[in-house]
Amino acid sequence: MRLKKLSLINFKNLAQQDIELEPSINCFVGDNGTCKTNIVDAIHYLAMCKSALGMSDSQCVLHGEEFFVVDGAFENEEGRKEQVICSYKRGNQKVIKRNDKAYERFSDHMGLIPTVIVSPADSMLISDSAEERRKYINAFISQFDRDYLAAMIRYNGALAERNKYLKIGSDEQMLLIYDMQLASAAEKIYERRKEMIEKLLPAVAEYYKILSDDRETVSLAYRTDLEEGELTELLLKSREKDLILGHTTVGIHRDDIHFTIGDVPLRKYGSQGQQKSFIIALKLAQYQIIAEQTGKTPILLLDDVFDKLDESRVAELIALVASDSFGQIVITDCSHERMERLLANSGADYKLFDVTYGKVL
Repeated sequence: MRLKKLSLINFKNLAQQDIELEPSINCFVGDNGTCKTNIVDAIHYLAMCKSALGMSDSQCVLHGEEFFVVDGAFENEEGRKEQVICSYKRGNQKVIKRNDKAYERFSDHMGLIPTVIVSPADSMLISDSAEERRKYINAFISQFDRDYLAAMIRYNGALAERNKYLKIGSDEQMLLIYDMQLASAAEKIYERRKEMIEKLLPAVAEYYKILSDDRETVSLAYRTDLEEGELTELLLKSREKDLILGHTTVGIHRDDIHFTIGDVPLRKYGSQGQQKSFIIALKLAQYQIIAEQTGKTPILLLDDVFDKLDESRVAELIALVASDSFGQIVITDCSHERMERLLANSGADYKLFDVTYGKVL
């Protein structure tokens, strides 16, 4: 998939902007606090129907204005054109349109524009709670598996109802109904997560090996309550505890992914450069798997990823993404001189955009 033109109205600090993008590498260069990340976030909106930074729709409206519009003209691998428009007006629901037809459910849009983003916010995958890693794996798989997304929606709905009931009732028949609803959705989620993490493992190790010049080895492992048995059995065993605490204490909503470097936890023992290299390797592995699963070339968004990386790792990364294995790439950085030198050395086609506050030149 390729984004040919991005048009923005009142999106964050961009009052009005039209940007023609190249099919290969597009690099937006400027000082911090201009609008480089906002461009990346606008593309993420068109792909995932929300901000990559966790911002609400109202927070993305230009100060003093009442609405924003993000309009993307895309072209897929077969040359078919797709127009996606995301619009929001204060006090109203967000609207996502594909070729002038609004979606009834945003979940129906997932996967049309496969996208992988690498940004400073990814540090939360290592340092924060397991919830961040579950959000990551859910967003990853949902881009190519609608059944998985539907199972997640069912599971979360049943979980919310069960937790609500645990605070007010204890009828065994009601709890068994909730248990069956959770278990039927959990099995699909568990199997797909397990499969994808098994696929990620060798790809992450290989990309990290390239980025680190073969200096360290890394790994990741899936941790879930379902390793101990069927969810219905686990829920029965935890019945008394759940009733006392008023919430469900076992299930796939407690899953986690453990990251290691040299057989020790990456969070505790990895340097900032090692942690950042791991995240980049993880996202490149994700890119590879999405391409394999969908037959589409995702858009790769690299937002301010070169901080904490030495020059050799930056050069390795640029050379890697400039290869034929990757499609359209959007990069943001603060150094015009460095990016022009590295991109020129890569031999790839590229376009540099100079960015000032609220303006792309």
